[in-house]
Amino acid sequence: MNAPSEMSHEDVLRVKLEVLKREHRDLDAAIDALQEAVNPDQLTLKRLKTQKLQLKDRIARIEDELTPDIIA
Repeated sequence: MNAPSEMSHEDVLRVKLEVLKREHRDLDAAIDALQEAVNPDQLTLKRLKTQKLQLKDRIARIEDELTPDIIA
């Protein structure tokens, strides 16, 4: 049997990126559900939106790291 090989830094980033994207989609669904409520809790809504923006920033940083710089 072959010993399991370690994941490269790029592979780890890709996995982390997928997890963050899933969390972002989940937060989006939670925000939509809360906004459809009769009397949504505005503080909770604001916190969820802040978390979503933070996730978006983390996703963008990882995508930038994964995308090679191309000098034109």
